[in-house]
Amino acid sequence: MKRILTSERRRVLPSDGQVLSTEEVASRRLLFGTNLIVETPPGGLRALLGNTIRDPMLWFLLGTSIIFWFIGERTESLVLLAALVPFFGMDAFLHRRTQASTAGLNSQLAAQATVLRQSGRQVVDTQELVPGDLVEVAAGEPFPADGLLLDVSSLQVDESALTGEAYPVRKSSAPTLPADDSDETISDHFWGFAGTRILSGTAKLRVVFTGRETLYGEIVQTALGGRQERTPLQRAVARLVSTLLLAALAFCFLMAAVRLYQGHGWLDALVSALTLAVAALPEEFPVVLTFFLGVGVYRLAKRHALIRRAVVVENIGRVTTICSDKTGTLTEGRLKLAHCYPAEGMDERQLLATASAASHERSGDPMDDAILEAGPVARDRVVARFPFTEDRKRETCILSHDGGAYVAVKGAPETVLALCDHGTGEADGWLELTRRLAGEGHKVIACARRDGFPGEESSVEPDSHFRFQGLLAFEDPARVGVADAISQCRNARIKVIMVTGDHPETARAVAAEIGLGDPVPRVITGDDLMIRLAQPDGNDALVVDVVARAVPAQKLALVNDLRRRGEIVAVTGDGVNDVPALQASDVGIAMGERGTRSAREVASIVLMDDNFRTIVGAIAEGRQLFSNLQLSFQYLLMIHIPLVLTAALIPLMGYPILYLPIHIVWLEMIIHPTALLVFQALPEADILNRLPPKGRLRFFSRAQVWSIVLTGAWVTVLVYWSYERSLEQDVEHARAMALAALVFSGAAMTVVLSRLNGIWARLVPLMALLSVILLVQVPGLAGLLHLRPLHGEDWLIALIGAAVACLPLIVERRIGRLAIADRRSATGFGKVSR
Repeated sequence: MKRILTSERRRVLPSDGQVLSTEEVASRRLLFGTNLIVETPPGGLRALLGNTIRDPMLWFLLGTSIIFWFIGERTESLVLLAALVPFFGMDAFLHRRTQASTAGLNSQLAAQATVLRQSGRQVVDTQELVPGDLVEVAAGEPFPADGLLLDVSSLQVDESALTGEAYPVRKSSAPTLPADDSDETISDHFWGFAGTRILSGTAKLRVVFTGRETLYGEIVQTALGGRQERTPLQRAVARLVSTLLLAALAFCFLMAAVRLYQGHGWLDALVSALTLAVAALPEEFPVVLTFFLGVGVYRLAKRHALIRRAVVVENIGRVTTICSDKTGTLTEGRLKLAHCYPAEGMDERQLLATASAASHERSGDPMDDAILEAGPVARDRVVARFPFTEDRKRETCILSHDGGAYVAVKGAPETVLALCDHGTGEADGWLELTRRLAGEGHKVIACARRDGFPGEESSVEPDSHFRFQGLLAFEDPARVGVADAISQCRNARIKVIMVTGDHPETARAVAAEIGLGDPVPRVITGDDLMIRLAQPDGNDALVVDVVARAVPAQKLALVNDLRRRGEIVAVTGDGVNDVPALQASDVGIAMGERGTRSAREVASIVLMDDNFRTIVGAIAEGRQLFSNLQLSFQYLLMIHIPLVLTAALIPLMGYPILYLPIHIVWLEMIIHPTALLVFQALPEADILNRLPPKGRLRFFSRAQVWSIVLTGAWVTVLVYWSYERSLEQDVEHARAMALAALVFSGAAMTVVLSRLNGIWARLVPLMALLSVILLVQVPGLAGLLHLRPLHGEDWLIALIGAAVACLPLIVERRIGRLAIADRRSATGFGKVSR
C-alpha cells in the first residue's frame, strides 16, 4: 500500500521540525476543512422541517384548514391546525430514531491529539488538525490523520483496520524528500494512517491528509454512499405507489364530478375529493420500507456489521450457504503458544525461560505477548538488546545475572540454528520438524542461549557458540462462541464451508474444534474442488465442509457453482485476493479489523469485529426484518382496503360523506405509528430456523394474499353496513358507528399480527381503542369531530364484527406456521443443494 504525495500537497508541508503558526492553521482549515471523517447526521429543527414538509398529510391539513377558514368554518379550521402538533411530534420521534446508524463511525478515530505549534505543545480535538500539523503519538494511541512519520522510536503499528494484516507492522522515519516539486510515491513503511494504532514505540506525525481524504475516510464515505442504493424491493414498492397514486387521482376527479352532478355543491365535491385523495394516497409504503431498512442498518450496526448497500438488508436473511475464511473469522486472528519442543537435556520450563528472556517485556508484538503469557517474565537486568530486523531475522538480548551475563536469542529456526554448535545431522532434524509444523499452519521460532558472556562487551551482537534450546510453535485459536454459531447454522439449514489457504490438516483441526462437519469434517483441497466441479455429477460433488489450499480462482469457482445451483451465498474475505469472490456473491462480507480497502469497497457488509457469530446474528436480523416488513405491509393493505373503498363508494352511491378531513387525520395518526412502530420491533425466538423461500422472492405467500383480500373485504362490508344501518338516526351517529367498526377492526388486526409481542404492540392498539371511545362517547369531543355517542349495542356490533373480520387472518397465521414446520421437516440435513 502506497500513497502519492502530490506536488500541491508537498508545498503546504513545512520543513522537518518546523511547526505551524495560528494564522497558518486558520488558513489551512478554510482550505482543507475540518478533520472529520463522518459528518454528524443533521438532527436539528432544519432537518426535522425538511423531512416533515415532504409529508403530504401536512399539506392536506394546511390546505383544508385554509378552505374551511375562508368559508367561515373557523372551529373546523382550528381543529385541523391543532392536528399538526401530534404529526410534528411523531415526525420528530421517528426522525430521531433514524439518525443512529452512523453515529458510531467516528469512534474508530482518536478523539484528541497532542500537536506542536508555534503557540506551544497543546492537546486539541482531532477535528482541529490541518495538513502540515506536527503531532506526537505514543504507544496505545491511534493516529488522528494520515501523515508522514518523523522521529520514530521502535515503532510497531496495528494496521489491521486497513490492510487485513493481523501482525504488527514496523515503521521507520520518512526520508527527506527531494527539493523538486514533482509527485512522490511513498511506501506505507513511512506513513501513519488514521484509524490505525501504535502498539509500541513513539513517533511524530506530519499530517498530510485529513478527514475524507484519509484512507479510513474514503472507506467510510464509500460505505455511506453505497447504502443509498435502491433495492429490488424498493423499486417494486415505488412502482406500486405510482400505480396507486394514478388510480387515486383518477378516482378523485371522478368523485368530484359525481358529487357535483348529484347537486352537492363545489365545497362538498372538493372536500370529498381531497378526503379520498389522502385516504388513498399510499405514502405509508415507501415510508415504512425506508424506515425498516434504516432500522435494519441500525440493528446490524449494533451487531458490529456496517451495511454498505441496502440490498444486503433484503438478501442477508435469505442466505443459505456461507463460504467463510478461517483466520480472524472462525479463529481469533492472534497467536497462541500451542506446542513446545525442547532440545535434548532441556525441559519446557527452560525453553520458555529463554524465550521470555529474549522477549523480556511486552512490546505489543503478538508473539512476545504469547510467550510472556505462557512463561515467566525475565527479571534479570538488560545489558544490551538487538531488536528483530528483516535482514537478521532474530532478536537478541544480553542480560546480567548473579554478577555474570548470558545471551538469549529467538528467531527464524534456520537463523538461530546457524548460531549454535550442533552434532552431525541435528540441525537437519530440527529443520525437518520446522517444515512439518509450518506445513500444518503453525508459526515456528527457535530459541538458543549462551552462558558466561562478558556483559561489558555488549556493543556487538554475539553470533556464535550458542546452545540450542528448542522450538516453539504458535497457532491461531478458534474464536469463543463460533462452535455455537456453527451449530445454529446447522439447525437453520445454512451450509457453512471453510475456504482457506492453510494446510489441510490445520484446517481439519480447526473445523473439528468448532464442530464443522457431521460427524467429522469433510476436507478437500482447492485442486480436488476444481476436479469435482468439472464432473457432470451434481450434488455429491460439493458435499464438503472445508476447502484447503484454496486460491482465489478456486474460491470464485465455488461461489459461482453454488449460485448456479440456486443457493444464496454469503462470502467472507479480507484481502485483495478475495475481491472476485466477494463481487460474485449475493452477500459479500469484508473484515473491518483486518480487511483491506479493496475488500471493503466491493463487499456489501463490513464486520467491525471480524467474528463469525456476527454473520449468524446478521442473518437472523435479516430474516426478522423481512418478516416484520411483511406484517407491516399486510396491516397497511388490510386497513386501507376498507378505508379507500368506503371513502369512495359511499359518496358515489349518493350518501353523505363518511369521512371528513379531521376523521382522516385521526385515522392516519393511528395507522402511521402502528405500521412504523408495532411491527419493526417484533422479535421471534426461532426466526433463524425459519427457512427463506427458494427461487424468486415473493413478498406475500398465497395464504397471506387471501387473508388480506378476505379481511379487507369483510371490514369493508362491516363499515358500510354499520354506516348504512345507523343513517336511520342521523349522519353523525352513522359516522361514529362506521369509525368505531374500522378502528376496532384495525386494533384486532394489530393484535393478531403482533400477538401483543412488545411494548408498542400493546400500547398502540390500546391507545387506538381509547381514542375512539373518548372521541365518540365524550359529547364535547364528539361534537368537534361531527360525531354522536353510540349505544351499547353499537359497541357490541363493532367488537363482534372486528373479531369475525380477523378469522381469515388467524387461519392464515396458523397455516403459515404449519407450512414452515412441514418445509423444515422435509428439508435435507447438511446438503449443499436442497
